[in-house]
Amino acid sequence: MSVNIVILIGRLGQDPEGKSFQNGGMIAHLSVATKQKWKDLQGDSQERIEWHRVVLHNKLADFGMTNLTKGSLVYVEGSLKHRQYQDRQNTTRYITEIEAKLIHPLD
Repeated sequence: MSVNIVILIGRLGQDPEGKSFQNGGMIAHLSVATKQKWKDLQGDSQERIEWHRVVLHNKLADFGMTNLTKGSLVYVEGSLKHRQYQDRQNTTRYITEIEAKLIHPLD
């Protein structure tokens, strides 16, 4: 048995970027920031922000493009995906992203 589930609650770092295809499909990309706070061994407050690339498809993409903006607090549920592509210089690039199955605005 295996499980690939990612759950995030964070804020959008920019407005969603999306595009439509001739076949009626749609895709949107979100940049979601999560923040972790803790105290180090000296008692000083520390903070780390992680950025996550989230991909929305079709109806979710349409929802994201029309209802979410920079700064929106969102709940995202999906799965972790890794892919590779060739850039313009023909260099192989690797990307990790969350393919959303559910997204909910929280503000």
